[in-house]
Amino acid sequence: MFSKSCEYGLRAIIYIAQQTEQNNKVSLTTISEAIDSPQAFTAKILQQLTKNNVITSIKGPYGGFIIEKEKMKTVTLGEVVKIIDGDSIYTGCGLGLTQCNANSPCPLHFKFIAIREQLRKMLESTSLEMLVKDMNTQNFCLKR
Repeated sequence: MFSKSCEYGLRAIIYIAQQTEQNNKVSLTTISEAIDSPQAFTAKILQQLTKNNVITSIKGPYGGFIIEKEKMKTVTLGEVVKIIDGDSIYTGCGLGLTQCNANSPCPLHFKFIAIREQLRKMLESTSLEMLVKDMNTQNFCLKR
């Protein structure tokens, strides 16, 4: 459903949020290892998130990536998805057909509308802070 970039981006920001909660800055290498993602690919994703002011990149030997604790309360998974994948997940055809629309629907068109709306609500109502709190009560791994 999400692009590979988006999957890695969601895992990366969740990992960064977990580490920020513990007052840790994390390096690119640490993040890519923790989420089982190629380092160069992870770097491009983190660059997008930094450019969009979701995470902060601190340069230098004691640098790394963090997310401000106040942002963890307000940044939702929906924002991350939009930064990385745009809004195509909410508008695209469930079968990936370019000509699918209300006037010329694919077999899944009208069923998929409800699913997309549920997905939108879940992503837009789930903050990083909520996820980190939930994850602290569970044994959870961000690797595949």
